[in-house]
Amino acid sequence: MLQVVTLKEIEAIFSVTDAMGIHRESLVIPLAPAASGRVRRTPAGKLEITVDAGKPFDEWLRELPAQIEAAVRT
Repeated sequence: MLQVVTLKEIEAIFSVTDAMGIHRESLVIPLAPAASGRVRRTPAGKLEITVDAGKPFDEWLRELPAQIEAAVRT
């Protein structure tokens, strides 16, 4: 599947986070997707959004808002 997170994917992620009212400077988006993507709060308080390499990007992107909400609640 996806091997590198490009500007195209980052802009798609920003479209989700912008709609949720999350400031872009509060995000960390690694350029290498992981076998199991995740959203977590870093020790610095930022949201780290790691793309899931094992899923089609569009499918993963549809699940992103729920993952963000779960990470923010914890």
